Amino acid sequence: MRVALLANLKKNAPSWAGMSPDRWDDLDSEETVESILDALRAGGHEATFLEGDSSLLVELPKLRPDMCFNICEGHFGDGREAHVPALLEMSRIPYTGSQVLTLALALDKPMTKRIMAYHGLPTPAFQVFERVNEPVDPDLTFPLFVKPSREGTGMGVSAESVVRDETQLRAQLQRQIQRYSQPILAEQYIEGREITVGIIGNLRVPVARRVPEDEEAARILKGLHFLPPLEVDMSAYPPEEAGIYTSRIKVEMARDFRYHCPAPLPGRVVEELQWLAAAVFRVTGCLDVARVDFRLEESQGGKPYILEVNPLPGLNPGYSDLCVEANAYGWSYQQLINEILNLAAERYGLD
Repeated sequence: MRVALLANLKKNAPSWAGMSPDRWDDLDSEETVESILDALRAGGHEATFLEGDSSLLVELPKLRPDMCFNICEGHFGDGREAHVPALLEMSRIPYTGSQVLTLALALDKPMTKRIMAYHGLPTPAFQVFERVNEPVDPDLTFPLFVKPSREGTGMGVSAESVVRDETQLRAQLQRQIQRYSQPILAEQYIEGREITVGIIGNLRVPVARRVPEDEEAARILKGLHFLPPLEVDMSAYPPEEAGIYTSRIKVEMARDFRYHCPAPLPGRVVEELQWLAAAVFRVTGCLDVARVDFRLEESQGGKPYILEVNPLPGLNPGYSDLCVEANAYGWSYQQLINEILNLAAERYGLD
């Protein structure tokens, strides 16, 4: 197939005076783009990179791809990850991964949590702050975890994100509202291990965005492959990170990634995480690939709480969570990339 790899490179991102220094932390490196191109070509495809911006309106008709491999994060707006897929759908060009509604939803962490809560899936209690001086919901108790509502790659997450009283909360809200100019999410802090579960596959169609009734519960897993759960080895990082998977760990220390994969978990816990990950995949409408992040509450015997879902997980072969999990599963990087492509091609009925 003729495949267009669509991505947003950090080096091509716009800049302006006063821009937050972590503004483009979730954009991709040239290394990632070249690695995906190499994997696609090794799979027998003709692969070309295109920057995922308005230039696609000109470049896509020239290239006439059979399929787009989409990893675009976008630049502006609260639905920026959905911009390129919307353009592709209007142009009737097939592409990998989740579609417009899912990408717009998953970027907004509070909206995603509302969907999970509606379906009875365990996610920490939360409040969204528009202003620094808003009263705290009486149902919330400290400590809380504070982060921007619509950012990825741990942006805004540091040791100070865990606030243990109202003074710390107000200070962190002020910092983050000023820096990110968006509502700030404060959720109940779950003290315990952080686990992520990668998913490759698609649910059997047609799929309603709901959790099936108990008698149909087995259907929730059909068509999905679960990669081994990964646990970040927080003990290997400096104490100033306070046991939090911070932006600094994800960006500055990415090449010294410390983890356990498969995470040392009892089989029953792995099964529960897989069921919950599949439920999130289903109710948010994910396609082809996703990653679901959890915390296991120590005080409740390791009860899992869903933190968020990422339908555009990182694909750097050296350190991205999903790639580490695929390697532990026995897949090469080439297999992972081409499996994502093949799943999308199957959905569109392409040979």
